[in-house]
Amino acid sequence: MRKIIHIDMDCFYAAVEMRDNPRYRDIPIAIGGRSDRRGVISTCNYIARKFGVKSAMATAQAMKLCPNLVVVPGQMKKYVEVSRQIRDIFARYTSLIEPLSLDEAYLDVSDSDLLGGSATLIAQQIRRDILNETQLTASAGVASCKFVAKVASDVNKPNGICVVTPDELDSFVASLPLGKIPGVGKVTLEKLHNLGLYHCRDVREYSQELLSKRFGKFGLALWQYCHGKDERRVSVERKRKSVGVERTLPHDIHSAEECWQVIEKLLPELQQRLQNVRPDMDIHSQGIKLKFSDFQLTSIEQRQLHLVPELFKSQLQEILQRQRNRGIRLVGLQVGLPDEQTVRQLPLPFPQQVI
Repeated sequence: MRKIIHIDMDCFYAAVEMRDNPRYRDIPIAIGGRSDRRGVISTCNYIARKFGVKSAMATAQAMKLCPNLVVVPGQMKKYVEVSRQIRDIFARYTSLIEPLSLDEAYLDVSDSDLLGGSATLIAQQIRRDILNETQLTASAGVASCKFVAKVASDVNKPNGICVVTPDELDSFVASLPLGKIPGVGKVTLEKLHNLGLYHCRDVREYSQELLSKRFGKFGLALWQYCHGKDERRVSVERKRKSVGVERTLPHDIHSAEECWQVIEKLLPELQQRLQNVRPDMDIHSQGIKLKFSDFQLTSIEQRQLHLVPELFKSQLQEILQRQRNRGIRLVGLQVGLPDEQTVRQLPLPFPQQVI
């Protein structure tokens, strides 16, 4: 039987800022976004969340919900360094670590002899180590499979732990609202509700075949999750698939010339990020992403072996054909990263569009 721990830092970016800046500790703050109300916030502290502010929310909307919200510029280098410190703590207890982001990870402690082999005690000790060494709090979920551990880590947030024993797993899963299942977003949830499915126990009574027909591969995965089945192992190696940079603009722009001026500013940052993860600068594709004034997102990409800055000019002309007189509020550049098999099989470049 596997013993899986999911560790999730509590409002990580905001917590780091509150730790380092006492003036932020008792007021609502959000990280990222823009103080001039353009953009999207990355995360916020729990004081702001009481007003309804959420991650990935437009800054303007967040400011309406919480007029006293303080928008703090993110400091990614600092967050990365703290994340490495936390990762070092994980490594004391197991080598089977699957990072999901800077602030969360799965740990497999099935074969650990530490603390009597108790996953619960290991999770508690990891949380204590994090608090003592970083002055930050973390929440944990403990279960025999990954998705239940992830859901459990959210049950007693912030600064809590939830343990789902094998005997409790079936009843715990049965009562879960489907919105708690990883991968079930707003649109999928609405479709499930239209089918009369609200909790995992409802899916258990629904046809697996019909669920697969309606939702494809995810339908099968959802059916398995709702039955408490998740055979995925903690994956130690997670290869990055893409690198990108983007800018939400202080005001809408409309012309190709204005877009190109933004792209010229983004390009050095993209090249630097690419070099950091791929020193050989090999890529699989490159492309442009735009968000229009009505918030519709569109992108275009083309297969490439190496980054070709001039290619962005032709891609820009092509993607702007979708503009239809709308303003442009975000411009982004992105490159896909190859794996070794892709490098060997990559054909000659050809256009590939994504809408």
